[in-house]
Amino acid sequence: MRLFADYYQIHLFDEGSVTDLGEVWTEEAMADQLAVAEDAVAIGTAVNVFVEVAIEVLDRAPADDSADFDHVVEGSVEIRSGRLVVMGCTDFEPDAARFTVPAGWLRVRVAKSNLEVAARLGIDSDEDHATTERIRVQVWPAAPTPLVVLKQWAHR
Repeated sequence: MRLFADYYQIHLFDEGSVTDLGEVWTEEAMADQLAVAEDAVAIGTAVNVFVEVAIEVLDRAPADDSADFDHVVEGSVEIRSGRLVVMGCTDFEPDAARFTVPAGWLRVRVAKSNLEVAARLGIDSDEDHATTERIRVQVWPAAPTPLVVLKQWAHR
């Protein structure tokens, strides 16, 4: 799906969540490119334009393919409703995409690619698929564990 990463972020949260993700954007979260609250996460992006987002709902942890991506980070989120909402942070929530997921704690792996060219082109990056920032989000049932950066992208 194509989402507008206004304010350099995409939000994922439990349907009905009232969490203010602005409160979890610490310096560490900015470096990790993932801000985590109990029932919501915000994915940091390299650009403030449209990005491509793919959501994969899995029944178990996927194999580590971080070598294929620029930045990979994992966190935990509780989705009590079994409905994961995915949207740009200024999108209209009632129109946001919703995904059925196992209710309870999920592990979220965010793998991002095309970051260097997207960051270099900035507002023009979303004009061509070849230069658009791509974000793959994988979720699966798992007990909550601390955030971990599997691969760090360092913007030059």
